[in-house]
Formats: sequence, structure tokens, C-alpha cells
Amino acid sequence: MKAAYIHSERFLSYRFGKEHPFNPLRLELARSLMTDMGLLFPQEIILPRPASERLLRTVHSPQYVNIVKRLGQGEKMDASLFGLGTEDNPVFPDMHRAGSLVVGATIRACAAVARGLVLHAVNLAGGLHHAHRACASGFCIYNDISVGIRLLRRHYRMRVAYVDLDAHHGDGVQWEFYDDPDVLTLSIHENGRYLFPGSGGIHELGEGPGLGFSVNVPVEPFTDDESWIWCFDSVVPRVLSSFRPDIIVLQFGCDAHYLDPLSHLSLTSTAFIHAARSIHQLSHRLCAGRLVVLGGGGYDVFSVVPRIWTLLWAELSDRIPTPDTPPDWRARWRGISPLPLPVRLRDENTPKCQVPVFEVNRLTVARLLDSLHWL
Repeated sequence: MKAAYIHSERFLSYRFGKEHPFNPLRLELARSLMTDMGLLFPQEIILPRPASERLLRTVHSPQYVNIVKRLGQGEKMDASLFGLGTEDNPVFPDMHRAGSLVVGATIRACAAVARGLVLHAVNLAGGLHHAHRACASGFCIYNDISVGIRLLRRHYRMRVAYVDLDAHHGDGVQWEFYDDPDVLTLSIHENGRYLFPGSGGIHELGEGPGLGFSVNVPVEPFTDDESWIWCFDSVVPRVLSSFRPDIIVLQFGCDAHYLDPLSHLSLTSTAFIHAARSIHQLSHRLCAGRLVVLGGGGYDVFSVVPRIWTLLWAELSDRIPTPDTPPDWRARWRGISPLPLPVRLRDENTPKCQVPVFEVNRLTVARLLDSLHWL
């Protein structure tokens, strides 16, 4: 197979509560849309297994893993020092197993690509980039990305380029590999002055032997397609081409979309399609097509996430989707969607930024590139 899709209905157990914005139902909405459109076939789907505690502990502290297990089994304690039991990260039953399954899916994706079983592997349940060594953060219990990259480095001796397109800075992954010159972390996100987690400035460049291999492009609120694509094209191809990775790991959060309720960016499907196509092409040009793609943010569960991730899968599997979403798909989910489901797969509205952010973004990119002396 050219591309594999890692999926399990048990991903639905990673759920913080009915009113929480991180809703795993988006995974079923996306998968069913891909299937109904004739873009995803049963033979392309691979079932994941939960990650072992040994693998979790390559990134997370033993004490933290133990706390997650005990809380998920119903033990009562104040775990706020570990980022758990908070408004962002409430405790839910068996959350260790739910989080371990997400990590295991990313491990499966990384191993399949590293071993040459597939060129591309996708785990849209993954992309939990905020979790730290001993602390949950931003809806992320375990950091599946860091565990996957650690596996690629230690077991497969690969030089890894990690690209993060989520509206929120990929802080957990950055800090985990901040001193590693063989892991490039590149994040394009909304400026941390206005958005969680508040990090990701251009001055965060890495340390020690890893100096220069942490790359951040903080764009201004309300950045639209034109400016965002310019920033992407100015930085991503140049940095990846200079780094020469053995594999690319892509976090494809879609919360930078203009309809998303948890960010202030103004992207449409045009920007996401451009990014998916560009990274796909770069993977073939730079590292023999080796590409692992993970999910991430995306909180307009019905109108945005299924369409953007379906367009992503169509690009990776070299398939051309029809312009409209299938009537059967819309009928299936109509009863629980708060708004009418979109008929068109791509956005028809293209909001233009009404504030002068393009020049600010240009200056940010120029200052960033000037500081990357290894390019």
C-alpha cells in the first residue's frame, strides 16, 4: 500500500466529557466521509494496539504514568500539579488505556513507514503535542508525537523533521527535543501573545547541539490564506531541504480554520490543501516518500474537521474527491449536528483579513530566517 490509515472505534474512549471541546466523534465523522466518498478502503485501515508502559516512559516519567493509571481507575487525589483534574484536562475513566491507544497508533504509523511497509501512514487520533514529561496540557495526556519520534531516533536511527501546522504552538514536542540536532521541530502557529500555550516565539531556537533546529513561525491573529501560504512557502521548503530528513512527521491540526472556535486565524481549505500537497511532494523529494501524518486540533467538529482531513487523505492517497459531500453522509449525521452539514467539500467563502497583518508576518519570517545560520 502507498498509504495506511490507523483507526479504531476505541479512539472514542478518549473523551473528557460531553461539554468538552475535544470531541473524538470528529474521527468517526471524518472516516465515514472518506469512506462514503470512495476515498478510503477497508484494506487500507490498520488497527492499533496500546503502547506499552516501557515505550511511554521513553518520554514520560514513571511517576506521571502511574498517576494517570491511578486516576483513570477511580482513585481520588489532587493531581493538578500533573495538569490533571483541571478544566482543560478533566479525569475520565480508564484514561491511561485511552491515551496509550493513541500513542500505540502513532507508534504503529511510525514503524510501518520506517520499515518500508507503506510510504505514508495517518493517525488522526494522534497529534497530542502539548503533553510534557510529567504534565498533561491542552487536552493532551500523553505526547504520542514525542514517543513516536523517540522510537524513530533510537530504533531506526532516523533524522526526523517534525512539522506542526496546528493553530497552537507544538510546545511539548519542541521542549522534548530542544537540544537534539537530529530532530528538527518546525511550527507555524498563532502568535503566543494571544493564544495558548503562550510559547513559540522566533527566539526559541534550541540549545546546545540543537541550537538552530527549533524553528517557529508565529503568525498574527486573523492571518488569512494569502499571508499564511506566503509564510509557509518562505520557510518550510527551505528549512526541510537544508535539514535533509530521513522521515517527516506532520501534525495536521485544522484549528487554524476561520470557523474554528478556539483560535483567531482565518484559513480556508485552500491553505490546508496547499500545505498537504507541499509536504507530500517534499517527502518524496527529500526522504523517499517517508511521511507520518497525525491529527491535532480542530474544534468545529461537524463543518470543518471531516472535510479538511478528507482532503488531506485524498492528497496522500493520490485520489481526486468529488466536489460535494455525499447525501448519505449528511443524512447519517444530520440528527446530531447543530447546523446543516456542508454540501461542498472545499470552502466557497474565502474571508480576507481586514487588519494589516501581512507586513507583520513578513517581518517575522525575515527575522526568523536571519537567525537560522545553518540554512
